[in-house]
Amino acid sequence: MRLDKFLKVSRLIKRRTVAKEISDQGRIAINGTTAKASSDVKVGDELAIRFGQKMVKVRINELKETTRKEDAEGMYSVISEESIKTAE
Repeated sequence: MRLDKFLKVSRLIKRRTVAKEISDQGRIAINGTTAKASSDVKVGDELAIRFGQKMVKVRINELKETTRKEDAEGMYSVISEESIKTAE
């Protein structure tokens, strides 16, 4: 499954276009490698996503083409969530 589609279906990012923009900016890594929106993800991969001042690491548990809001969180598990300090 494409990275941008996974992010949308899992509801980590609300819109696919936003997921594409973020990945094109180099703010997403799959297993430590910077990823593009078209990168393939599979079960067991670890994603590191930078949201502004926050870094979130998740592990992919399952892939689905569509999902209901209640089931979306089961597609991934959060490994860590940390604030990023900015240099002043």
